[in-house]
Formats: sequence, structure tokens, C-alpha cells
Amino acid sequence: MLTVHHLGKSQSERIVWLCEELGIPYELKHYARDPVTMLSPPELRALHPIGAAPVITEGEVLLAESAAIMEYILARHGGGRLAPGPEAPEFADYLYWFHFTNGTLQPVLGRLMLLGRAGLPAEHKVLLAAQERRERALGHLERRLAAQPWLAGRDFTAADIMIGFTLTTMRYFSPVDLAPYPAIRAYLQRIGARPAYQRAMAKGDPGMPLLLD
Repeated sequence: MLTVHHLGKSQSERIVWLCEELGIPYELKHYARDPVTMLSPPELRALHPIGAAPVITEGEVLLAESAAIMEYILARHGGGRLAPGPEAPEFADYLYWFHFTNGTLQPVLGRLMLLGRAGLPAEHKVLLAAQERRERALGHLERRLAAQPWLAGRDFTAADIMIGFTLTTMRYFSPVDLAPYPAIRAYLQRIGARPAYQRAMAKGDPGMPLLLD
């Protein structure tokens, strides 16, 4: 049995959502953040040397890192679904957007979260540079979603699952005003309408308001 070790309000929601989209059996184990530090509790940190979510176990397999877990589940359980192969015309787009989240968008949002906690003045050049990089990334994403309904093209793929957390739940930690980005906001409505997404969020983070606009 595949077990998903899920920390509330974390990237591990991607894994729950992927399992729901694929319709595969899995066990979901919940962990709550430390109320003081907001970090993983000791029992989750004990699972893996990095001490962060997500983590999965399956037989002798222990795996962390959300993108690695996504690729593992797609390869082992996907049956060709949600991940276009090398022969598909959208393969390169799928690869790019799958890695765009953790390679470009999420790092700059995380940087801005830390800079905000540092209390830098609004005109500080490091803060301004990070904000400019965020706007470039969001503008790039906006243009893509104005042209295509899903990141890889016409069809929903695992690339959309990867970016879902970054555009929604991560905004609890690094707020982003999406008012200037109508295509992104429409995209989030399409995500929110997916039954598998609704099931995943109800199971993983019940009662949490979803930031879909």
C-alpha cells in the first residue's frame, strides 16, 4: 500500500491530489504543524533526514521531494496518464511547466516570504528585485494560460497539479494579489471545479478555505 505522509498546508497536497486524479488506493497519514514554529512535528521529521513533507512510503521505498514523488507515482501507477510521453507533441511543454513551479515560481515566492519576515524597507533593492522576478514569472504564466486552458496545452496534466499548491495554499505564507492576472484566476476556477481536487483538499486539509481567486 502506498502511504502518503501529509503535513497540513504543505506541498504534500500535490501527492494527495495526484492519487485522487489517478484513482489509486493509498493510505493518508495526517501530521499537524508545530503550533509555535509552524514546522513539521517530530514524528514527521523522524521519517526522513530532511524532515519535511511530503514523504511517501511503499514497501521498502521511502521517498521525499514532491516532484520526485510525483514522477515515481506516475511511473509506477499512472499507466501513461497525466504525463505525456516523448512522442507527444506537448512533451516539451509538459516538462517545462512541470519544472517551472519548483524551479522558478515557488523559489521566488519563498524568498519574498523570508524577506517579508526580515522587515526590509519597501525600497530595499533586494526586495524590489525579488518582487520584479515574481511579476515576470506570473506574467509569463498569465500569457501561457491566456493561450491554453492547461499548462501543457489542451489537456490537464501533472504539471497543473505541481503548480496548484504554489498558486493557492502557498499564498497563506507568501500572499500574492492575483487581481492583475485574469487568466490565472480563471485557471484556478478550473482547478477548483475538478472533483479529484475537491476530494483531495477535503481529505488532506478539511475546513481550510481554498484560495482559488
